[in-house]
Amino acid sequence: MLAIRLPESIEHRLNTLARETGRAKSTLAREAILEYIDDLEDYYLAEARARLNRKAIPLDEVERELGL
Repeated sequence: MLAIRLPESIEHRLNTLARETGRAKSTLAREAILEYIDDLEDYYLAEARARLNRKAIPLDEVERELGL
């Protein structure tokens, strides 16, 4: 269970979207979180590793290894 306070402007947008699409606000919020959480994980995990002074892998090396 998660309860969050949203600014009035976001609450209004969420209410409007829910009404227009016939979806529950909780469904829309869950979809938004799932869409964004991968980026947050990548960012915060990279930040945490940087603080631990772990060796960074240059982007060009990663791209080369992945054949990009």
